[in-house]
Amino acid sequence: MDTNLPTRAPTLAKHPDPAPTWLGGGLAVSAFLMWSMFPLYFKLVAHISPLEVLAHRMVWTLAFVTLIMVVTGRREIFQKSFYAPKTLGFMALSALAVAVNWGVFIAAVSWGQVLQSSLGYFISPLMSVLFGVFILSERPRPLAWVAIAIAALAVANLVWNFGAVPWIALWLGLSWGLYGLLRKLAPLGSISGLYTETLLMLPLALAFLVYLHSFGLPAGMASAGLATLDDGWLLVGVGALTATPLLLFARAVRLLPLSAAGVLQYIVPTGQFILAVFVFGEPFGDAQLLTFVMIWAALALYIGDSLRAHRRRPAPPPAT
Repeated sequence: MDTNLPTRAPTLAKHPDPAPTWLGGGLAVSAFLMWSMFPLYFKLVAHISPLEVLAHRMVWTLAFVTLIMVVTGRREIFQKSFYAPKTLGFMALSALAVAVNWGVFIAAVSWGQVLQSSLGYFISPLMSVLFGVFILSERPRPLAWVAIAIAALAVANLVWNFGAVPWIALWLGLSWGLYGLLRKLAPLGSISGLYTETLLMLPLALAFLVYLHSFGLPAGMASAGLATLDDGWLLVGVGALTATPLLLFARAVRLLPLSAAGVLQYIVPTGQFILAVFVFGEPFGDAQLLTFVMIWAALALYIGDSLRAHRRRPAPPPAT
């Protein structure tokens, strides 16, 4: 991971990384498997208002990441250049994207809409691919385009059979695709970037928690209740649960093409889809089954094409 910061605010640019691509793939798969199991944990706090869970998630994620930085001797947080206006401005956009994603996901689990959450994460890799192509000038190989087309048809099939505009899914897909792009371009490393994002969220989170426990939930902002003392450890655990895969993802997305990370990300909605149907008992029909089969066919095609291309790549010259 990046251990040094430049002495002045860095410019927005893609950062080449010497680590091998297979490391990025392993980190990405690990992060996505963890995310796919998130509904199991957030069901435990579904009796608490999603907004309160979101505020606690911001606070305890910052505490967990700060502890990591202190233990690993990361000193850049004490450098003036770390808080350069350009850097903070860019990270504020990243913080906004991830805060929207967190909040919508927490609400989806609380409201029993894990299937729609899975739909959102089926959509988000398509967003990542589009951002990679049109903003980062990435050019997938022909078979990769076929895989992307199959995935797009699978998502279209699910949307067509949904019967209404799936707002939860659309917000999740857009916010997470945008977050992936911003972390790809971020001038900070994975740990320091997540620290900055949650630090920028902290004032709003603390202000909301103080208001909440002084006056209760604002009028018209119902759904679930307030946390009790018995819920404390569950809410603290949300911080560690949030930080771990985010750190893995932030590192992985700097090692992989954004389009590759986008296709691998289908692990997340597939896992959530399985939980929604077989654990939470949400409805499952022919349309969902067809989408599931098409998504995994696209993933298998993309991975196979990527492995073939990697084997054909000439070996680098020996070091002198």
